[in-house]
Amino acid sequence: LIGKHMDKVAQQAAQVEHAQVDEVTDNNGLKAVKVTFDSGILFPTNGYTLNSTSKTSLAKFSQVLKNNADCHVDIYGYTDRSGGDAINVPLSQKRAQSVADYLTSCGVTSSQLQNIVGKGSQDEIENKTVSQANRRVEVYLYASQDMINKANAGTLQ
Repeated sequence: LIGKHMDKVAQQAAQVEHAQVDEVTDNNGLKAVKVTFDSGILFPTNGYTLNSTSKTSLAKFSQVLKNNADCHVDIYGYTDRSGGDAINVPLSQKRAQSVADYLTSCGVTSSQLQNIVGKGSQDEIENKTVSQANRRVEVYLYASQDMINKANAGTLQ
């Protein structure tokens, strides 16, 4: 049931302009959804301010989150390798937090946002010291305990 429900969530997220949706598996072995944006929610070097394209995409994406309040959300920020971890880890945290703050300003409840984490330059997309693609945020949607309970009770829609 959770897999079918997460398929619906993925379909809704895929309708958001600039959203790229991938199916992943969460820590419990359940189907989850990873969302990144063509607009990248990409950031300038040493920056964590959202541009207007990112804000537009996130505003539309917030509706998916509000419609699926039984999904928990993790937000991970990343940087490229310019600078060291002393700079990159706090910067990537600020990037993740800027996305979380914008989503809550759009009406997403803060209780839905579970983990907001700066990963620094881990998990790079491009093997380059300076890389626009690596300055990004990834958003993961996965089953909350409430969703799991509904699935176990057979009441998950």
